Amino acid sequence: MKIAVEGCMHGELDNVYKTLKHLEETQNIKIDLLLCCGDFQAVRNEQDLKSMNVPPKFRSMNSFWKYYSGLEVAPYPTIFIGGNHEASNYLWEMYYGGWAAPNIYFLGVAGVIKFGNVRIGGLSGIYNARHYKSGHFERPPYDQSTIRSVYHVREYDVHKLMQIEEPIDIFLSHDWPVRITDCGDWRELVRRKPFFKQEIEEGRLGSKAASQLLGKLKPQYWFSAHLHCKFAALVQHGEGGPLTKFLALDKCLPRRDFLQIVEIESEAGPYEIQYDEEWLAITRRFNSIFPLTPKGADFRGVNLEMDDCRQWVRSRLQQRGCKPFEFVKTAPCYDPSQSNFHGSFAGCPRNPQTESLLQFLDLPYLLDKNPESTDLSPYPSRSIGRGPVDYDSEDIPIDDLEDDDLSNVQDVETEL
Repeated sequence: MKIAVEGCMHGELDNVYKTLKHLEETQNIKIDLLLCCGDFQAVRNEQDLKSMNVPPKFRSMNSFWKYYSGLEVAPYPTIFIGGNHEASNYLWEMYYGGWAAPNIYFLGVAGVIKFGNVRIGGLSGIYNARHYKSGHFERPPYDQSTIRSVYHVREYDVHKLMQIEEPIDIFLSHDWPVRITDCGDWRELVRRKPFFKQEIEEGRLGSKAASQLLGKLKPQYWFSAHLHCKFAALVQHGEGGPLTKFLALDKCLPRRDFLQIVEIESEAGPYEIQYDEEWLAITRRFNSIFPLTPKGADFRGVNLEMDDCRQWVRSRLQQRGCKPFEFVKTAPCYDPSQSNFHGSFAGCPRNPQTESLLQFLDLPYLLDKNPESTDLSPYPSRSIGRGPVDYDSEDIPIDDLEDDDLSNVQDVETEL
């Protein structure tokens, strides 16, 4: 199975798909799947832009709306996680994962799915210690504080991923696991990105939560983005233990290393995205303590014995099948013939995919539950300089990708 891995998409689906098509034609290969490591920007209309943490002058529709509307269809099955520049209102509808557009699947705030027999997990957002132990208290429409805190990783989602026992083949995170630089050529990284030096030396570059998951899950591959540069590392899990091949990639720009191809051993195709039994069981077990206020989850009293829950989920999947519920539009699509979107804010609509999944798991719908207060998370004003957490200063609109810019497409095995 050949899997294309892309760093920060920034809404440039047309350019990435065009590059992959060109690669297939010139190198006589077939790509089975595209993975994106965040900042996907699934923006359906101009209202969604208001839920994305990007300065107004940089807001742009880019090309996702074409795939949402049906004007275009993704030529490759595409799986993505969220980053720190997303239409957070739309992704919140699909907290548990789901089709953002036909053939384009959001892995959820945290999630695991199968593609063929390859098991893919992911964690959306970026780490910020201030909100890590909080609940998911943000609701659209977001204010100047919650538009940023909404994409901060929460302990609840990490804790769920930490319950996974079966092997993970590929894991996606937007920011890098902290101290991953110790396992690669960090000196060359600092030569190219000198402003990383102090954070690397102080062990602050990256996500503590992602590092915790890396140590527990030990996947064969781990892919990240966020810092807008390419970096490879090889992680040895204990003496004689398994290896994880780590690769971070750049954003979609000409002459930047934003794309790589991985070949993974798998059963013969055709392949399709399917629900993962173990992850659905974990989701069902922990949904009763889903924290939806500023207060974090209380993990005490949760029964971690999963056999009965697995058996229940297995029985349900045998009856229904493992395919995700079908894509359904929940908002009007951008119309380029109209310069401005004048529709009113729709609040927090219930996505039929999410409703169907929760009904399937016999769980209540909680995503529109109101938090206890709306002014809960004061956030400092945006910093102009590069800071240790969000790295917003580099996240600017990208240029059009040149059709012949394929110098950045290499086999990941040569890097690792």
